[in-house]
Amino acid sequence: MTSVYKIELLIVNNDKLSEDELICVIENAHYPNRCIYPRVMKIEKREVEWSDDHPLNKRDQKRQAYEELFK
Repeated sequence: MTSVYKIELLIVNNDKLSEDELICVIENAHYPNRCIYPRVMKIEKREVEWSDDHPLNKRDQKRQAYEELFK
């Protein structure tokens, strides 16, 4: 089994980044000049049988699989 987490964040956006820019900064895990301060506010865990063919591992299926897993 593999653990999959949903993490909800509170972000203080001091540099007035757009939502797309925030996503880019978070996903790339680079926080230049401390422009944002992410804090985990909530975390949920699910166990899944993992393989390379798992829908969460597929770009075109990831969103739907995520929504089904954490509904």
